[in-house]
Amino acid sequence: MLSFTREQFLGVFADYNMAIWPVQVAAYVVGLAVVAALLRPSPLGHRLVAGALATMWAWTGVAYHGLFFAPINPAAMFFGALFVLQGGLFILAGLVTRRLVFEHSAGFAQALGWVLMAYAAVIYPLLGLLTGHVYPAQPTFGITPCPVTLFSFGVLLLTSPPVPRWLLIIPLAWSLVGGSAAFMLGVPQDWPLLFSGLTLVLLILRERRPVAAHGAA
Repeated sequence: MLSFTREQFLGVFADYNMAIWPVQVAAYVVGLAVVAALLRPSPLGHRLVAGALATMWAWTGVAYHGLFFAPINPAAMFFGALFVLQGGLFILAGLVTRRLVFEHSAGFAQALGWVLMAYAAVIYPLLGLLTGHVYPAQPTFGITPCPVTLFSFGVLLLTSPPVPRWLLIIPLAWSLVGGSAAFMLGVPQDWPLLFSGLTLVLLILRERRPVAAHGAA
């Protein structure tokens, strides 16, 4: 049972989007920079992508969860802390240890990655409009939890294996929390969260086996 109503939930998005404008525009600029970096991979581009994801997660944790969602949901402070932690993990993996390397190649995992990124940035808000979630009372790209998670899953599917498993724990957990809540709150654009996390984990674990076998040989 949720501690808030659907109307309160959508009201949070309305207040949030009105208060932070024009950060929404900046989020799309960052998203385009990520796409450009992924299309032409380079060491600098790898760090740019990791930094962008870290910023999205940390901003969402502090601004959305901590400042706007917490008044109607006591668990939001905990979620916010996890989102900030995930931002730190992206910095650790992409900028400090540089274990995130992205590639532009063909394959099912890569295709699914691009689909999830396009879904989070373009299809997600359009589905929201079709289902009655009119801006500003709707989740927005790059600065609210579910679009950030979907976009991150897409980006991670474009990495060269292996991807650190500890980098997947929080996004996978939120895919279950956000996806299940979407059914109760009537937010159909969030439903893909329920399978996107599992798909990502299965693909990465599948791709790690050939790497490990090659190293042993």
